[in-house]
Amino acid sequence: MVDQAKQLRDKVLKQKFKKDRRQTRILAVTSGKGGVGKSNFALNFALSLVAQNKKVLIFDVDLGFANIDVLLGRSPEESIASMLEKGLSIWDIIEEGPNGLLFISGGTGFNDLFQMDESKLNKFFEELSQIQGLVDYIILDTGAGLSYENLRFILAADDVVLVTTPEPTSITDAYSVVKMVHSRDQNVHMKLVVNQCTSDKEGVQTAENFKKVTEQFLSKQIGTLGFIPNDPNVPAAVKKQIPFTLAYPGTQATRAMQKLAGEFLELPVPYKLGIKGFLLKMLFK
Repeated sequence: MVDQAKQLRDKVLKQKFKKDRRQTRILAVTSGKGGVGKSNFALNFALSLVAQNKKVLIFDVDLGFANIDVLLGRSPEESIASMLEKGLSIWDIIEEGPNGLLFISGGTGFNDLFQMDESKLNKFFEELSQIQGLVDYIILDTGAGLSYENLRFILAADDVVLVTTPEPTSITDAYSVVKMVHSRDQNVHMKLVVNQCTSDKEGVQTAENFKKVTEQFLSKQIGTLGFIPNDPNVPAAVKKQIPFTLAYPGTQATRAMQKLAGEFLELPVPYKLGIKGFLLKMLFK
């Protein structure tokens, strides 16, 4: 374990680039309800960014229901929970996935993050801070809904991607997330992704209707990041435990994800708090 952790740390450190360290950006992926493909989106979005030469770490913070490792067909020996319980370093729990994607499993024992004693909380912050400048993006796969923990992650992130489907219940629950977040911080940068669309027209119409409601009732503008079609290859890839962008590279869903990731990289970046800023916001939100 020690040798493996050292090898991974040395490999990542070598990639921090000759002149400048990376400007790490924190992106939270969330949804109003389960079953909308949030984790699958987060994983394949991360891989699509990797395909565009970005260094990415995906951090499964769906407390109690972590499943990024399941989607990857992996069974990590360690997690954030075991790091805190055993006194491990962050390098002991980072796993290397396909194409150099890094990931951290939250673990089912990670439920009490915000109820930790001071020493464990300090340990969590100290270890996570070591990643600053070593990756371009940390993608947080948060839980669905409006739990206290999810809200803290969302409010502390640099950017938020809200995943919904065209189903009315999914849209209603997504709106509830926007309403709650907006009530706490009107400056949160949120982008909408409409998943499982039967057509481009349905995706556009869903996004437009959603934007109208948030503007009318919250005076909040929500931009649209993109649409993912309802592609039968997506559930097929889940069964194989292989990300669909890798299992089926030429399909509609994969092309849509690649386009979406490219458009994300073109977005203006008003600010980056980095990991330390993220951790400070988590403490005080």
